[in-house]
Amino acid sequence: MSDAGIRIEALRKRYGHGDTAVDALKDVNLTVAPGEVVGLIGPSGSGKSTLLKCLGAVIEPSGGRMTLGNDTIYDDGWKIPDLRALRRDKIGFVFQAPYLIPFLDVTDNVALLPMLAGRPNAEARARALELLTALDVGHRAQAQPSELSGGEQQRVSIARALANRPPVILADEPTAPLDSERALAVVRLLNLMATQYQTAVIVVTHDEKIIPTFKRIYHIRDGCTFEEAGEGRALD
Repeated sequence: MSDAGIRIEALRKRYGHGDTAVDALKDVNLTVAPGEVVGLIGPSGSGKSTLLKCLGAVIEPSGGRMTLGNDTIYDDGWKIPDLRALRRDKIGFVFQAPYLIPFLDVTDNVALLPMLAGRPNAEARARALELLTALDVGHRAQAQPSELSGGEQQRVSIARALANRPPVILADEPTAPLDSERALAVVRLLNLMATQYQTAVIVVTHDEKIIPTFKRIYHIRDGCTFEEAGEGRALD
């Protein structure tokens, strides 16, 4: 693997102390190359959410090492002084619900993050329109979120995740509320965007409709990860 993408080595997370301590992550090792989409699956309570929160710099691990893009962000302690800027500029988030801002139109929902990062409004809006067009929702650029279908909203949320050209996208159950056709369409788009922008993507899912599409899968169980080859079923 190159020096970009995602690399996690011996990651640990312990909640509490002494006899009441719980090891949510015990020994997590995981890599995702630029342009690759990898599935992360496991039963409830296995550590998926904790791992995603650590990767997203939402909670601090207890030990190990995490590299996102070209930056080592954690090595037995945070190595990035501004975690808020890290989340804004280096990590794209796609959630089960789109969480679009209801009083902003589609373009402004996508352009907001680049604007917050200091890019001129015109540049941010041009980037938003580029992504919306690539995701086949350019014709909805001036619509309000309430006017979109569920599939369109999720496409807009993917555009928003890509707006700052992050090296990493973390997708948490992005197809859970969608039917089979729309779920596969979302996975198809994630693969297309990963390839086009050389973004490393982790998809946490229970959705049996999309699991066969992954070429690589990490299982997480009892706080440890196990890799296996996926089916890599064609999405065409």
